[in-house]
Amino acid sequence: MLLNLWMQWPLDLRSLILMVIEVVGVMLAVVVLVALMTYAERKVIGFIQVRHGPNQIRIFGLPFFKGVAQPFADVIKLLLKEVIVPTKSDKVLFLVAPLLALVPALSTWAVIPFSPQFVLADIDAGLLLVLALTSLGVYGIILAGWAANSKYALLGAMRSAAQIVAYEIAMGFALVGVLMAAGSLNLSAIVESQSGGVTHWYWLWLFPLMVIYFISGIAETNRAPFDVAEGESEIVAGFHVEYSGATFATLFALPEYANMILVATLAALMFLGGWLSPLQGVLASDAVFAQPSFVWLALKVSLFLFCFLWFRATFPRYRYDQIMRLGWKVFIPLTIVWIGVECGLAWFRVGPWAVG
Repeated sequence: MLLNLWMQWPLDLRSLILMVIEVVGVMLAVVVLVALMTYAERKVIGFIQVRHGPNQIRIFGLPFFKGVAQPFADVIKLLLKEVIVPTKSDKVLFLVAPLLALVPALSTWAVIPFSPQFVLADIDAGLLLVLALTSLGVYGIILAGWAANSKYALLGAMRSAAQIVAYEIAMGFALVGVLMAAGSLNLSAIVESQSGGVTHWYWLWLFPLMVIYFISGIAETNRAPFDVAEGESEIVAGFHVEYSGATFATLFALPEYANMILVATLAALMFLGGWLSPLQGVLASDAVFAQPSFVWLALKVSLFLFCFLWFRATFPRYRYDQIMRLGWKVFIPLTIVWIGVECGLAWFRVGPWAVG
């Protein structure tokens, strides 16, 4: 009955409904993953530092998965807290700034291919759109620091924005290397160009660029050891010092963890073959474990996300001058040099350029 009623609707209306369902599903999945990442971070860091992570709050009191409901309890706590707007702040920009940080972090997922069959918008300039959207988040940070009418927030915003811009350039050059290897800006085409097995993935030929991209992603998301934006003892909690409750969660927590997942996903797509199986070329082509699957992408993303948490548990926070020196004087020159190396590899038809 329902199927017959569904088929009677106009094709355009059905397509629109399916698109809305897909978009809402992806957004909800990202938000849930952000919540679970906060739980995983506490558990992993607790394990590394030999202490307990969240182990009390349960789902409906069930005896298993102890502590797994902790992030959802934190969300409820933040939503119930009062949102305090400073008296002399620019109230409109103070409330708009969190949205300018959140919207680009969620919009970028529109062009991320999760499998050969599922991508919300499979556009040819997907990589260019990713770079454009991820660069917009810095406006939210600058406005958050300026609108609060606090010199501490403004100084924290300037430092954080300068750090993001420095490492955004290095990330861009690293992705230029991927573009040169794949010959396409389409993210699905970049993954397909790595078909053939582990030795065909770009991590082998672009290993320096992969390392620079991932470390730059850590710095751009203000994660440890590059987390001077939240160095309470140095700059009084940075650009978000005047934010509380839901605005704090929207400006700081959700975009940070969503961008962590995004950086890990892009690293898996660009350098580790995305959804392609590591057993491709080893097993028979019709074997189950040789087939491309979202599971392979999830495992590779999990590997990079674990590195995010591992680094936070082990490395001390860098000084600001060390962070800027690494970005401007080390990473950017290295990426330019390796792009030159790629030109030589392409000229002599080596690696990804051996055919064509």
